[in-house]
Amino acid sequence: MANALGVRLSNIISKEPGDLEQWLVWIAGAGFDAVDVPELTAEMKAKVDSARLSVGSFDVAGVRGLFSKDAAKRRDNVANVIAQMKSAAESGGKVCFMCLVPEEASMPRSESFALFKEVFPEVTAAAEQLGLKIVLEGYPGPAPFYPTLGCTPETLRAMFAAVPSKALCVNYDPSHLIRLGVDYIRFLREFADRVGHVHAKDCKILQEDLYLYGRQKMALGAPQKFSEGPWRYTIPGEGDADWASIAFELQKAGYEGAICVELEDWRYSVTAEDKQRGLSHTLDLMRRYFR
Repeated sequence: MANALGVRLSNIISKEPGDLEQWLVWIAGAGFDAVDVPELTAEMKAKVDSARLSVGSFDVAGVRGLFSKDAAKRRDNVANVIAQMKSAAESGGKVCFMCLVPEEASMPRSESFALFKEVFPEVTAAAEQLGLKIVLEGYPGPAPFYPTLGCTPETLRAMFAAVPSKALCVNYDPSHLIRLGVDYIRFLREFADRVGHVHAKDCKILQEDLYLYGRQKMALGAPQKFSEGPWRYTIPGEGDADWASIAFELQKAGYEGAICVELEDWRYSVTAEDKQRGLSHTLDLMRRYFR
């Protein structure tokens, strides 16, 4: 089964004039098929189309506000998020990417879950009407609170039970699961029917550093970029994920969506040339399993 192979743009583009267009040309020329865009407007769609690429997923702004302690602000952000989803759907968008980090990072996930049950029935109902899938990112959130809702089986089971809409899905990214110590293959099997998008990113557990720091951010030093000390994010093939097994499980589940590289690896993160090397290495590996 062939999947579209793509790139998440927000991790590589700068705000320099013309940088987006230059990257789209390079991404298409390198052999990728799709891009995850930071927003999907008619202008963005035209640029993606011009490069002969497709849209894998699109982000929306205001997600943190859905978990505000201010009820009026929550209502305003529900309306804002739904308006963005509607606009993106009019431009052909199908997959809406969200990371459920609350407005206040110190908010316990139990409180975020209570707000999720309040606001997401309306959000998912709108997604159903628009023919969209909402995919939840598994990034645990910033230290020291790690407040993201929906990054563990515990919370996802409760969320799918509370809001059973099939428009509510997961963005499968094994790197976060490896980092957390969650069995990423078992996770994929359990939530196979909820996988709405896939990120190609890996994670390496650094055993000596794990001994020093445990599974928490190092206390006295500064970790490398895209790391907290005991682990670091990597491109696929340089971490602990078994991509042959991941591909097998996705194919067994009938997943037909895009698989997009989220480039978060300090070895490929400084210059445009660094990023292009990391993306090219990942594309070579992904072609082995998804083409």
